[in-house]
Amino acid sequence: MKLHCYKYQGAGNDFVIIDNRKGDVNLTDEQVRQLCDRRFGIGSDGLMLLGAAPSSGKNLDFTMRYFNSDGPEGTMCGNGGRCLVAFAAHMGIKKFEFEAIDGYHNAEVLEYGPSRCIVRLKMRNLPVVDGKNPVAKLEDGYFLDTGSDHFVGFVGNVDEYDVDTNGKRLRWDKRFPKGTNVNFVEIVNQDRPDAARGLKVRTYERGVEAETWACGTGVTASSIVSYLSGAKSYDKFEANGVEHVRFAIRARGDKLSVDFVANADGSFEDIYLTGPATKVFETDMDI
Repeated sequence: MKLHCYKYQGAGNDFVIIDNRKGDVNLTDEQVRQLCDRRFGIGSDGLMLLGAAPSSGKNLDFTMRYFNSDGPEGTMCGNGGRCLVAFAAHMGIKKFEFEAIDGYHNAEVLEYGPSRCIVRLKMRNLPVVDGKNPVAKLEDGYFLDTGSDHFVGFVGNVDEYDVDTNGKRLRWDKRFPKGTNVNFVEIVNQDRPDAARGLKVRTYERGVEAETWACGTGVTASSIVSYLSGAKSYDKFEANGVEHVRFAIRARGDKLSVDFVANADGSFEDIYLTGPATKVFETDMDI
């Protein structure tokens, strides 16, 4: 079978994308692994299918299916969602409300270019359910679901931290029966309002089984946890009379930002992930 494939990256988090609006592409786990293989395929952290608008009665524009590089369909991918929106824009789609595995999303292309776009993607809300806080505090960090499960821990010098060894250990920790993604966060210049403040985040991703150069749901989780832990390395802005918190983030591959509304009851809403999404190339592949 010959497939026309596209490669996109968001802050170094890279993806194979296939236009499947006709619904005729059904890949096996082995075919996904082949396309994502960095020696024998295109090479990527994951694969996405752009699907036709769902017949759910909602006024949506397309669907997103995300597959881990090891084959199976995965949970929500934030940078993948931003890259899929850029791809949809390059395909001539003008509106960006879509359905993913964790529900409905909307996005905005803040800057459009023939290869590079800046995309702002709305992530899922984190409500309080039956009195239960959406963020669990653990002895060595925090655990939450921002569309994918994430452990978040703080370190002093993340640039020198052994992400692979410690990430692999925590990814399989018995506390997480389904496994988890693992994020290591350094708070930057929180006591220096005159300097550039924010977070540095490095992520060990489940499904990739290695560190990736960025993780959208991971930096979202890291921002929320940093706020809860008392970090002051963020800015504030007001929209529609409501105060929003915004963290600037340096991932390994590029800069991202996360903003949200933190409610008094412990819930979070209006969560947005913003950053670059870039077309790398397109090609035909026989699989």
